[in-house]
Amino acid sequence: MKAKVVITDWGFKSLNVEQEIFSSHNIELTAHQCRNEDEVAQVAADADVVMAQWAPVKKKAIGAMQHCRGIVRYGIGLDNIDLEAAKEKGIPVRNVPDYCLDEVADHTMALILALQRQVCRVFDLVRNGTWRITPPLELPPLRKSTLGIIGFGRIARLLAQRALPFGLRIIASDPFGDEETFRNAGVRKVPIDKLFEVSDILSLHCPLTNETRHIVNATTLGRMKRTSLLVNTSRGDLVDSPALQHALKENLIAGAAVDVLDREPIPQDHPLLKLSNFIATSHISWYSSESVGELQRRAALTALDLLGLRQS
Repeated sequence: MKAKVVITDWGFKSLNVEQEIFSSHNIELTAHQCRNEDEVAQVAADADVVMAQWAPVKKKAIGAMQHCRGIVRYGIGLDNIDLEAAKEKGIPVRNVPDYCLDEVADHTMALILALQRQVCRVFDLVRNGTWRITPPLELPPLRKSTLGIIGFGRIARLLAQRALPFGLRIIASDPFGDEETFRNAGVRKVPIDKLFEVSDILSLHCPLTNETRHIVNATTLGRMKRTSLLVNTSRGDLVDSPALQHALKENLIAGAAVDVLDREPIPQDHPLLKLSNFIATSHISWYSSESVGELQRRAALTALDLLGLRQS
C-alpha cells in the first residue's frame, strides 16, 4: 500500500520539488489550501505524514489522524502545531530549523540600519517635499551604540558577525547559552533586565514560549532608553502590540522595525502604521531565491525520514 503525504497548505510557486522526491519512492502526494482546523482534520485523517506551512494543526486535527507517522512544518517555528496534542498521540513533529539563517540575519541587519539611520523617515520627508540635510531625530554614531540580543541561537550569532564590523558593542541574554559560546562570538552575556536597560538597539531572536510571549511589554519597554530602538524578526507574539504602540506614540522609545506581527497581515488601518517611527516588512526575512527551494527540499526529505525511507 502506498504511503500518503498530505500537504495542508502551501505558498510556493509549485510543488515540483516535493513531487519529484516523493514520486521516486512511489508515495502518494495530495495538496490542499486549508484555512482552518476543520479542513485540516478532514484532509489529514488518512495521512501517513502531514506537511503544513501556516494551517492550524491543532488538537482536533491531530485527534482525527488515524495512522499518522509524523508532522512536518515548512519553517522554523512550530506555533501553528499543537505539540502537546501530538506528543499525547505519539506523533513526532519536525521542522526545518536551518534553511534561511543567513537571510534572516541579513534582513535583521537591514532593519537595524534603516531604523538607526532613519532611512524610511527621511524618505517620507523627501517624498512630501522636505529636503533637509539633517535627520528628524538625534543620530548617534552606530560605532558607539550597544546592540542587545535576546536569545543567542544560530541566527543571533550570525547577526553578531554582521554587526561587529560596524563597531557595535554587542551584549546578549540567553538562559541556555554557555559562556564560551558568547565569548567565541565576541559578545558579552548579561542578565535580561540589564539588556533592556542599556541597549541602544534591541533585537529579538528567541523562540515563542509561554515564558517569552510578550517579553516586550509595557514594563520592559519602560526600562528601555527613550533613544532606544526595537527590532523583531523572530515571532510576532514576543511583542505586546498595544504596549509598543503606546511606547512609540509617546516617544518612550525612539523607533521599532518588525518583520513579524501578532496579527498577519497587519490591517491597513492599524494604528502602528500611522506612526512615523515604525517600520514593518511583510514577513519576508526568510526569503531568497534559493531559500524557498531549500525549504521545500528539506521538508520533503524530513517526511521521507519519518516514513523510514531515504533519498535515492
